[in-house]
Amino acid sequence: MSAIRESESRVVPFTVLGRTDVGRVGGKNASLGELTTRLGAAGIRVPPGFATTAEAYRELLAGHGLREAIEEQTGRLHDGAPLEEVGAAIRSLLLAEPLPDPLRDQIVGAYRQLAEECGRTDPDVAVRSSATAEDLPEASFAGQQETYLNVRGAGRLLDACRRCFASLFTDRAIDYRERMGYDHLAVALSIGVQLMVRSDLAGAGVAFTLDPESGFPDVIVVSAAWGLGETVVSGQVDPDEYTVFKPSLKDPALDPLIDLRIGAKRLKAVYAEDGLTRTVDTPDAERNARVLDDAEVRVLAEWAAAIEQHYGCPMDLEWAKDGLTGELWIVQARPETVQSRRRATTLRRCRLTATPVPSPLVEGIAVGEAIGQGPVVALDVPVDLDRFPPGGVLVTAVTDPDWEPVMKRASAIVTDHGGRTSHAAIVSRELGVPAVVGTGDGTRRLRDGMQVTVSCAEGQRGRVYEGSLPYEETETDLADLPVTRTQVMLNLADPSAAFRWWRLPADGVGLARLEFIVAHQVKVHPMALLHPERLDAHDRHLIERLTEGYLDRGQYFVDRLARGIARIAASRWPAPVIVRTSDFKTNEYAKLLGGRPFEPDEANPMIGWRGASRYYSPGYREGFALECRALRRVRDEMGLTNVVVMIPFCRTLGEADRVLGVMAEEGLVRGENGLHVYVMAEIPANIILADEFAVRFDGFSIGSNDLTQLTLGIDRDSEALADVFDERDPAVVRSIGLLAARAHAADRPVGLCGQRPSDDPGFTALLVRARLNSISVAPDSFPTVKRTVAEAESALDDAVATTSYGDPP
Repeated sequence: MSAIRESESRVVPFTVLGRTDVGRVGGKNASLGELTTRLGAAGIRVPPGFATTAEAYRELLAGHGLREAIEEQTGRLHDGAPLEEVGAAIRSLLLAEPLPDPLRDQIVGAYRQLAEECGRTDPDVAVRSSATAEDLPEASFAGQQETYLNVRGAGRLLDACRRCFASLFTDRAIDYRERMGYDHLAVALSIGVQLMVRSDLAGAGVAFTLDPESGFPDVIVVSAAWGLGETVVSGQVDPDEYTVFKPSLKDPALDPLIDLRIGAKRLKAVYAEDGLTRTVDTPDAERNARVLDDAEVRVLAEWAAAIEQHYGCPMDLEWAKDGLTGELWIVQARPETVQSRRRATTLRRCRLTATPVPSPLVEGIAVGEAIGQGPVVALDVPVDLDRFPPGGVLVTAVTDPDWEPVMKRASAIVTDHGGRTSHAAIVSRELGVPAVVGTGDGTRRLRDGMQVTVSCAEGQRGRVYEGSLPYEETETDLADLPVTRTQVMLNLADPSAAFRWWRLPADGVGLARLEFIVAHQVKVHPMALLHPERLDAHDRHLIERLTEGYLDRGQYFVDRLARGIARIAASRWPAPVIVRTSDFKTNEYAKLLGGRPFEPDEANPMIGWRGASRYYSPGYREGFALECRALRRVRDEMGLTNVVVMIPFCRTLGEADRVLGVMAEEGLVRGENGLHVYVMAEIPANIILADEFAVRFDGFSIGSNDLTQLTLGIDRDSEALADVFDERDPAVVRSIGLLAARAHAADRPVGLCGQRPSDDPGFTALLVRARLNSISVAPDSFPTVKRTVAEAESALDDAVATTSYGDPP
């Protein structure tokens, strides 16, 4: 190939290509050239290869009137001919057309040169299509043309190239260009030929340099499955998912892996004996095992971060691990084209307005944050468009690009298989259609014609409910929200939903409750993990299954809890995130798996063994130690030092001292590594002794429900006294004002976390007048409360300006 002048060459090696060559070799091959030439020095490995040019494709069309014949067929499409008929006719034309001799010779010559460079005869290569308009910011052609893996020998290579050229006119590709307004003959096709990575003997997957659902930019999400990467991209498997926090990635002493989910990985793609590939069942041992270890995840994340910095935009990457050498490789790179196009200042939100009853029919991974409704249309294979009713809910095992015309017409999509980087997930994001993927049994449980509601608005878990449930959609322009002196923070409990709210201009998290993470992600009473000898056989068996792979079951608790805390803390970094240690009541703890032997029966758990009193007690001291280990891991090992620890229901000064002592024994020393420890102000004793509590703690957070309950002597759950229970009672209001004054005198911040400010603008104004430092509310109430606070601050300023000297405002 060196004897051919580059201007005459129909085939060029990656080593002479760069990102400016999109018009010549398409986005995919231009990116591979850019990575090879510009980032190889940074240690990023890209398999060597070469590309055919767009001019070579145009030369093919110029032969034997092929261009005119294709124009005639696309004209028939515009005259009403069926898409399937037109697509088949064009593909037949291209497959029947021999490759021009100069192109054929140069492909074979480049393949032989690649074989010589790698020291192998007839090396196995990947043959990938790369449209010349592919991966531009306004278009995403990924997956519309064909890819062939494990292609060996010049004859099979040339055949694969012909098929790639023909795949420019698959039904899905024609449909997409029609929808986007592209001229079919203005888009050319380049073919990338790349040395195969033996990931069939190891694993492969994809990586996004932002969260693909919410667009949260501070993480890198790596998906991984065993075998070749086509099972991940096609959605045939539910892959592992590793979430890496970018700020911690910069420090080699920190562990940036803030979340890890082991996928089912039921299938894997491997080499077929007679060439190309086949799909087989994954052995049980591999299904339950991680594809990547921590060090490998870090390498891929560092490469992804470097690629994103080089390109200056979020990226969508494909990677592979060679099972023979253990080396990692980047095999594709393209700009991310869905989340990066969303307006960062616009918050769109869907919310069910009625509590779903009964429980969901099926659950899976939520794609997007919308809600869709309609009749179930259960399909095994794509059908003609006139057989799919607009607004139907597509239910199928797995999708591939052939499904895209149908997917456009769906109000929602449900699949049995696939993860967040599957074909169904990628296309549904682009279309703005909610999808629940990886349900496992959606096709079995959702009957054709059944009316359902598909909700992706409840965090990472997508749910399908029977019937048409009421819901609302809102859109808020965050740029219009006012600036306030009083901090408005968020109450967050569900780690899986934390990234959804990153666009809100909140001042941090005022309350993150550990109970939610324990109940929904750990699912086991901590003492049951440490003392299985006190459990019955049934609970021991359930815990053994849940903690499979952990020799130290306490570590299971620490891992799950730490990852939940880390997701919430990362979502607001570097703003403070106040994490309240566990405040289950005994009856609530008893409901956890294995909890009954460790919890006493109490007549009134609301004022019983809860909060701080548990942490130094022999009955829970070991469990609290696990909580401390998780918090210490998040702060000291993951680097999320914005986590503030808050102690609930601390009745006495002596109790405060004992709890702080236990924390110090577990490595959480107030003041070390910037650790702040707050106390909940929810007992009258906290108000009366505020000066003394301020010596022991760095701040206060008012729990208005418990403070009202204990000030007025009313069970907050009592229906008979509901009309008397009022946070605006003068006794409660005076307590709040007294605490604020004493806390500020001691140079301690004081805030309030609760539902009342979300529901009552008057109560919010009262808190502003009391000069609280912060108010923490549910995310969906944030815009309203922010505006209410601004109005209250303006009214307070006006009152101060018109008050005579010495008079109270």
